[in-house]
Amino acid sequence: MDPVLLVAEWWWIAPVAAGGVAAGAITMRRRTMKSGRRLAYDAARQELRQAQQLAAERRMAAKLARAEYVRIAAERSARRATPEQVAGAKRLLRDKENDAKAAIADVRAKQVRVSAARAAIPAASAPRPLERLQTEHDAITARWMRYETDAALQIAYPAMTDVKQPATAAYLRAASVAVDARYAATATVAPAEYSAYRDAVAELERAFEAAEHAAKVQAGEVPAAATWQDAAQDVLSRSAEAIDKAAGAAASALAAWTERRRPTKD
Repeated sequence: MDPVLLVAEWWWIAPVAAGGVAAGAITMRRRTMKSGRRLAYDAARQELRQAQQLAAERRMAAKLARAEYVRIAAERSARRATPEQVAGAKRLLRDKENDAKAAIADVRAKQVRVSAARAAIPAASAPRPLERLQTEHDAITARWMRYETDAALQIAYPAMTDVKQPATAAYLRAASVAVDARYAATATVAPAEYSAYRDAVAELERAFEAAEHAAKVQAGEVPAAATWQDAAQDVLSRSAEAIDKAAGAAASALAAWTERRRPTKD
């Protein structure tokens, strides 16, 4: 057969084959998404996009605040603005710059989460991210239930079941939020719902650790954590001690230098 006629007759094979490959890839990805294997990864990517958008907005807000500060400073030079206005613009600029730095740091944290979630996409036979998260939730609840059902633990750590204790009340609030988030995260959970449930479980674990620590402090097993006032006082004490040492060293050096400069008597 003439090669030209052969090409004319079978020209459609290559496009159809390419289309079939692309369609197959899309179908595989949809199946992966539907199965929930990529749920944590998709949620992390969505959070990263939101963080990047927020960082861009805050950077722009910082630029605008800087421009406004420069304008008011110039107005002050021309005596058309008060010192209070300049100070207010400077405070606003500092706040906006701090917000921008925090947003940039959040973007970096979200990028790390995306990388971790990509590496942790489970195999076809492994538990899905939602299943793993539910297992973590159940494990925290089981730790809490030990204090509710074990009489010995109730006697040893009464604060763990006392709703009047702030740390215990905080745990119970976190537990209610986590349960609501779990109900919202159904089998066809969206990335945003998964993120909310994941954050609720993380907060639940932190609340449980805080409640358990507070109960052990009341039981006399562990010392209470130092408050920020104690930490601040420690910093001030150390600073004062360092200043005293520096002042003493300077005085000694000055005395030695004066002694060397004093003329000797024959």
